[in-house]
Amino acid sequence: MATTEHPPSTGRLRAWLLEGLSDLAKQHPGPHAEPEPAHQGQRWWRVMCLTGVDYFSTLGYQPGIAALAAGLLSPVATIVLVVVTLAGALPVYRRVAEESPRGEGSIAMLERLLSFWQGKLFVLTLLGFAATDFLITITLSAADASTHLVENPHLTGALHGHQMVITLFLVALLGAVFLKGFLEAIGVAVALVGIYLALNLVVVITGLWHVVTAGHVITDWSGALTTEHGNVFVMIGVALIVFPKLALGLSGFETGVAVMPHVQGDPGDTDERPAGRIRDTKKLLTTAALVMSCFLIATSFITTLLIPEREFEPGGGANGRALAYLAHEYLGSAFGTVYDASTIAILWFAGASAMAGLLNLMPRYLPRYGMAPHWARAVRPMVIVFILVAFLVTWIFDADVDKQGGAYATGVLVLISSAAIAVTIAARKAGQRGWTLGFGAIAAVFLYTTVVNVIERPDGVKIGACFIVGIMLISLLSRLARAFELRVTSVTLDPLAERFVRDMAHRRIRFIANEPGRRDKAEYRDKAEQTKADNDLPEQEDFVFVEVTVTDPSEFEAGLTVRGEVLHGRYRVLTLESASIPNALAALLLHVRDLTGRTPHIYFEWTEGNPFANFLRFFLFGQGEVAPVTREVLREAEPDRKRRPRVHTG
Repeated sequence: MATTEHPPSTGRLRAWLLEGLSDLAKQHPGPHAEPEPAHQGQRWWRVMCLTGVDYFSTLGYQPGIAALAAGLLSPVATIVLVVVTLAGALPVYRRVAEESPRGEGSIAMLERLLSFWQGKLFVLTLLGFAATDFLITITLSAADASTHLVENPHLTGALHGHQMVITLFLVALLGAVFLKGFLEAIGVAVALVGIYLALNLVVVITGLWHVVTAGHVITDWSGALTTEHGNVFVMIGVALIVFPKLALGLSGFETGVAVMPHVQGDPGDTDERPAGRIRDTKKLLTTAALVMSCFLIATSFITTLLIPEREFEPGGGANGRALAYLAHEYLGSAFGTVYDASTIAILWFAGASAMAGLLNLMPRYLPRYGMAPHWARAVRPMVIVFILVAFLVTWIFDADVDKQGGAYATGVLVLISSAAIAVTIAARKAGQRGWTLGFGAIAAVFLYTTVVNVIERPDGVKIGACFIVGIMLISLLSRLARAFELRVTSVTLDPLAERFVRDMAHRRIRFIANEPGRRDKAEYRDKAEQTKADNDLPEQEDFVFVEVTVTDPSEFEAGLTVRGEVLHGRYRVLTLESASIPNALAALLLHVRDLTGRTPHIYFEWTEGNPFANFLRFFLFGQGEVAPVTREVLREAEPDRKRRPRVHTG
């Protein structure tokens, strides 16, 4: 492509920025994408590690957040979290995996239930909360990684007070990796998860040993717990109340479904029914939930009993790094430093996983809706946008793990709630009364948790609302800017329609755009006579009528099937179904031109009414002032006036 309009350096920069698409987005190609090569997949436990860098890395900060939220009651509150995980989130996402085996997730399930613009706006809202989830994963993980770095005894003197700079550097480093070109390395995830869980196991065993050998620790804790809360029923009640603050421990399920395409499955799996992939993804989700549940209970127990309460407060040695505090305290500085390095690595890689999720999620929906600029299909511009937003979020929250917990929990809870609602509707449509009631109860629990979290920590919904407003505004502006784009991906003529076109190719090709009414003989006779009179055409001229039925005008790109029929023994009619009348007609004209090598003509009537109102009708409902819009679509699609189909209006 020539770049004479730009200086060479600008041209090179533009080419570099727009080079390629996201590797993950290619798993869900748009209509113009290259066919995806055969994908062999990986064993489910290896893919579990890929989602585990997000899920398991929350051990870096979850025990500290639980201690701040529940105090001495942290182990009991964590048990409530585990019950909700195993009895609520896990069954929901096992069903999501069954309903969306290509990794589309709960958003796609809900998208299928709603059509027209309300469906698109609902999906954009969920995308806003998903963006909150993934972006806060990046910033919170980087903030916690910098906390582990700053609080390391060997480095605290040199790095103390520089947490903001370190966090921004880690976020920028993540962006640099993706700008250079990031290929998801499951092998790296396996190594990181294996090392991290092994180190955590050592810390847990050591902590339990100290709890058991120092018998007074348990008696002191139980005595203080009884004094503070009275009986076990009050404890459970308080644990249920503080549970929403612990919702970070539920993160990772949506990612677990998103990585489904990487799961190997069985040799006999088909694209329509990959039974082996579904079965192995359920194993992945179940194993990850069980492993995480065991670690959550054990770590909350030892951190609550062994770490003084003041150390969990902001500025304390265990704030945002409770397990690292124990590693240094009981296993020495060398082991603690190794633990810090492992935690920093997995937290940083969790940010990489979240970035990959963003680059997978946005191209999956926005380009299909026409709600993303063309450059949004390229990785590097999107990476720059996401990193700049991550910088802003880090600055707003002062690189503080505790402050970002509410925003992160809101994104996680909204996605899980939407998944619970989606599977409830799916079970009801399948006539499964028991599952419908069970999933409905789970959905109610998560909706309650979401509402409580939003009330207590409104930062999350504020950030989510900012993302939603930003996504909707950019999406609608993009849709407006691309309104006159040729949005038909392919045109297929049935045998009779092709016969009409080839017959007309021997003379001048003339179409009449007709809005079907009664479709009786008089309608077509009067339309033909009016067109001849308005355009001063010879009486013997013959035409083929074209009629477009609008389906879902909120759709942007789709293929076009053209069917031919003969009505009343003499009138040839081509019928089409499309989201937009002008785009369908323009695509048909260009296809006929390419098929026959001749320039087609199409004839319209002027539409009565206000031009602006007609444009809004076209933008929202796919119809309106069809003639000028059809010509504009043709003008953008075919710059050469000599080759452009002719539009006539009488």
